Amino acid sequence: MASRRFDPKGKESYSAVKYVQVEGLALMKIAKHCHEECASDVIIAQGALLGLVVEDRLEITNCFAFPKSVDESINDEKYQLDMMKSLRQVNVDHYHVGWYQSSDVGNFLSLPLLESQFHYQTSIEESVVLIFDAPKTNRGFLSLSAYRLTPQALTMFKENDFLPDTLKSLKVGYDNLLVKVPVVIKNSTLTNILLSELSFKIKVEEGSEHLDIGTATVLEGQLRHLMDRVDDLNQEAIKFNRYQQAVVRQATDKHRYLQKRAIENQARAAKEEPPLPEEDITKIFRALPVPPRLPPMLMATQVDSYAEEIAKFSTQSLAKLYMTKAMNTNN
Repeated sequence: MASRRFDPKGKESYSAVKYVQVEGLALMKIAKHCHEECASDVIIAQGALLGLVVEDRLEITNCFAFPKSVDESINDEKYQLDMMKSLRQVNVDHYHVGWYQSSDVGNFLSLPLLESQFHYQTSIEESVVLIFDAPKTNRGFLSLSAYRLTPQALTMFKENDFLPDTLKSLKVGYDNLLVKVPVVIKNSTLTNILLSELSFKIKVEEGSEHLDIGTATVLEGQLRHLMDRVDDLNQEAIKFNRYQQAVVRQATDKHRYLQKRAIENQARAAKEEPPLPEEDITKIFRALPVPPRLPPMLMATQVDSYAEEIAKFSTQSLAKLYMTKAMNTNN
């Protein structure tokens, strides 16, 4: 179901949103679903986002989980329509504005995710995908990001051509597959009042939350994933180098074959013999299949994402270490 953009002046437009506003209720439901699925050893948790587009922001006010893939008796499309119909009957925002997915220490980028977002974005222009990192959130760092496909990536999936020449003509690279949309979390006034009252009742150990170096586990996981992706990227580079060597070798053999035919035709012409019959050179030297460039591009994008996260968390850890060292020295 396509979502419409409502303008206070009564006009409708379909331009891209500038930021995503998530209600606290929707965020808590996403977090609960992702934590439960991760605890039950499910690879990923997914669900639908419901809300409304107002001016230049996408408001996400509710959500519901997709049925588990192991249950084959449920029709996914019928299930989503029934859920939205039920929510509409109780006067809850029922416009489909995107979907969410869980992540394992930033490891979320894959071809199925891009294909799903492409289908969402072609049917619902303002749709986004929310990525919730449950392991990182368990360590005390709320990780919620919103992504959309860039216009170049949309064109690439529409043409369904991932060869190097196509990617070069579209100017698609690892750094412009997805665009990150700012996320703002908003609670109602009554919720803010309740949180303020609870903050006074809950006792927190003074100073323990400021110098807690809880980034160690997160950094270790990200470094492990980074090394795995770098190894995979290296294997893809080796495959592409072998393809280039095979192309050069085939071009050399083709040139030698044509030279040999030319010399033999000259000899036959000197003997006043007819030249050799024409042959289709493309049947003798068939074009080698070009390896697709999308998988290594996804790996490079994931490596870039890991590097950014590691740099951010390393800066926080170093700052805490220097502060702790200074405090110990003064004591």
